[in-house]
Amino acid sequence: LLSQQLRLNERDLHDTTVTDGSSFNASMQTSPASMINQYKFEEDAEDTKDIFVTVDNPESHVTAIETYITYRVVTKTTRSEFDSSEFEVRRRYQDFLWLKGRLEEAHPTLIVHPLPEKFVVKGMVERFNEDFIETRRRALHRFLNKIAEHPIFSSSEDFKIFLTAASGELTSYKKQGPGFLSRMGETVKAVAAAVRGVRNRPQEFTEMQEYVEAFSQKISSLDKVTQRIVREQKEYLEELKECGPTYALWSQSEEELAEPLKDVAGCVDRCCKETEEQVKNLNDNLIPVLHEYALCTETLKAVLRRRDNIQADFEAKTEALATKKADRDTMRDDLDKAEDRLEWANNALKSDWTRWQKDMRTDLRSAFVDTAERNVNYYEKCLAVWESFLHSQRTDAEGNGNVDFS
Repeated sequence: LLSQQLRLNERDLHDTTVTDGSSFNASMQTSPASMINQYKFEEDAEDTKDIFVTVDNPESHVTAIETYITYRVVTKTTRSEFDSSEFEVRRRYQDFLWLKGRLEEAHPTLIVHPLPEKFVVKGMVERFNEDFIETRRRALHRFLNKIAEHPIFSSSEDFKIFLTAASGELTSYKKQGPGFLSRMGETVKAVAAAVRGVRNRPQEFTEMQEYVEAFSQKISSLDKVTQRIVREQKEYLEELKECGPTYALWSQSEEELAEPLKDVAGCVDRCCKETEEQVKNLNDNLIPVLHEYALCTETLKAVLRRRDNIQADFEAKTEALATKKADRDTMRDDLDKAEDRLEWANNALKSDWTRWQKDMRTDLRSAFVDTAERNVNYYEKCLAVWESFLHSQRTDAEGNGNVDFS
């Protein structure tokens, strides 16, 4: 397993390295009036973290029309914009989904960490069993902490409302968002931009796209392989659990081999416990990280599409201004706004891309090192179990003087 994980090594992660260049295409002039400055990211943001979020205590709710799970969200902070230093609210999955959507709407070219899938994960028996709920709770906890660590998202009013508002207040606040027709209008614009495509995408964003495609293939493959390995280890564990009782039962009918058989049964049982812990560690610590970054590739692709849509809109306005004589002043204002929006989007994505790559490499490296250490610990314990068995058998054999173990 470790060798398979380490195929995604440092060289692979840097294969299609993207420059964080600060230069623009000639058609994308820097505008002092733009809002770029709010997207300057702090290098040492993690050293000054002042908001801590915990997701725990899932509860099931049954109504006349649905059954759902809520999770307790506890926030501790020293930020002055909060009315208190600690908050406790309950949120359901659709509330997390709302928050993610709002962050993406407000910051279309920033990278929002993915949520766990909405529907039942393949292999889960049913949506409300304990394993599914715990897996989702961990993912939701990680999602909120990624938002809390982000230099822009953590200051969002939507994030603050999510963490602090009572359920009724949150419901009212959610209704204040853009209406259906407004959202449909934006969707139509995005589709039109996607159909037009971009003519002069800056090379750095093309390189980002190529990196994401390569990374997606690697991490998705590793995610699937690791999940398959864990399933096979669970099957192996179930088989192993049957061995111990079989050896113990056999010892009752083999007087001469009774002690060695009992010892083997004991060794198998001890290895079962270690294997069970090893499977749990992989399931709790490695698989979630791999799966989240596999999901993250879809987020990255969506961010790059939104950036392209913004550029396509700018290019379309540029062409319209060149071909139409009437309303040139109005069109010039629209073009300036589109140019500022494109500059804003490009700088936001470049800054967040650098931050995301750093986080991704830190998370994956930590997961691989943790897995390696746990693997070594697991095999050392199993080795010690069987070495103890061999030592006891050699001692008995030497005492009888009739077996050569050389």
